[in-house]
Amino acid sequence: MSATSSASVQRQPVRAATAAFAGTTIEWYDFFVYSTASALIFPQLFFPNSDPSVGLLASFATFAVGFFARPFGGFLFGHLGDRFGRKRALIATLLLMGTATTAIGLLPTYSQIGIWAPILLILCRILQGVSVGGEWGGAVLMAGEHAPKEQRTWYASFAQLGSPAAVLLSMGIFAIVTRMSGDSFAVWGWRIPFLLSFVLLIIGMMIRLGVNESPEFAEATERKTLSRFPIIEAFRSATKPIIFTLLAFTIGTAGFYFTNTFLIAYTTRTLGLDRSLILECLAMVAVVQFIGQLIAAKIAEKIGDSKFLLAASALAMLAPYPMF
Repeated sequence: MSATSSASVQRQPVRAATAAFAGTTIEWYDFFVYSTASALIFPQLFFPNSDPSVGLLASFATFAVGFFARPFGGFLFGHLGDRFGRKRALIATLLLMGTATTAIGLLPTYSQIGIWAPILLILCRILQGVSVGGEWGGAVLMAGEHAPKEQRTWYASFAQLGSPAAVLLSMGIFAIVTRMSGDSFAVWGWRIPFLLSFVLLIIGMMIRLGVNESPEFAEATERKTLSRFPIIEAFRSATKPIIFTLLAFTIGTAGFYFTNTFLIAYTTRTLGLDRSLILECLAMVAVVQFIGQLIAAKIAEKIGDSKFLLAASALAMLAPYPMF
């Protein structure tokens, strides 16, 4: 192997972690702009004939659709990643998310096409859910498989760093567009965060294309040991870990969206706080989360992932009480 090739291989863990961070930032940005819009503006635009509370619940229901689609996305792109390569699967998730989110920014509202507006919104939301379901697991896997074994937790954590980075990006953009004068935000300003997804998609594709295929997948391909039905084999050999991990993951996820979706609606509608204020507060929370995740990855490597997750889960379950 030449010195140039050797240096390139040595840089791959960093490139893979960077690509995981960039890709999940874009994916979660798209996911979060929807969650913010569902609390701030979608009830008026897509469910205007409902009681305000009913309209908000209907808007949150379209947001929830994405979560039902996420497991399907995880199974689908997990299968494709095991059959055709992690890199190809992750490029597909990025394209799917960018297309769906940009389409939301171009959707007509209920006043323009009636019931078709929320129907199209739900379809785009399903595509978002499928995409992020495949992206997150694939990005963690890609970063982890490129990393040295003793540092897998550290490198894989960069995929999750995309979450607070995406919150900062989405909250920052919404903080700007919600300051528009008059009805500008409700008429066209809300579309800007969604249309920016197309720009982010191009940037993400450029970064992701520079990463080599996972060395573990490349080795399995060379040895011709790829499974024809990876999902079936995974459930056959590791049913309990898959189910337990799925259930355990709901704790952190529920806590996150309690803060970043429910609280936006609760503080602005029930408590009457200014929407720019709560968006700025959540942006500060995202900064703490970003720094905290880096520290958490290092601690988890030292004391063990399972022990750390137990402690973090307990804190996540207690957090909503002091918030109220």
